[in-house]
Amino acid sequence: MAHVLGRSLWCLAARVARVIRVEALWLSVAPLDMRAGMDTLLAQVVQVFGEARPHHAYLFANRRGTRLKVLVHDDQGIWLACRRLHQGRFRWAAGNGSLTLSQAQFDALVLGLPWQQLRDDGVIRMT
Repeated sequence: MAHVLGRSLWCLAARVARVIRVEALWLSVAPLDMRAGMDTLLAQVVQVFGEARPHHAYLFANRRGTRLKVLVHDDQGIWLACRRLHQGRFRWAAGNGSLTLSQAQFDALVLGLPWQQLRDDGVIRMT
């Protein structure tokens, strides 16, 4: 019975992973009030990035850099994910506007690594 249940959950997870396809990652540099819900965040995406494109993920952080929200438009609806750090801070870019991230930079960002120094070969260098 446990084997059948485990296989069912794995199949469900595989179907969900196909739905949440992300082709581009965008980072908003300006801090966001983390009380913002899905509709407010979608309006912020349109304001900062000009539009909410299907299969693109939009990242926002609070002023202190301890919380992160990711909004993904999957062409049929909107997904919203949140992450809160109990210790440390996300390393965020300074200024205004937005940046494009690679998958490797995104992975480093959510782990708290210095993603700005990450190069195409995956090596982090101090400049």
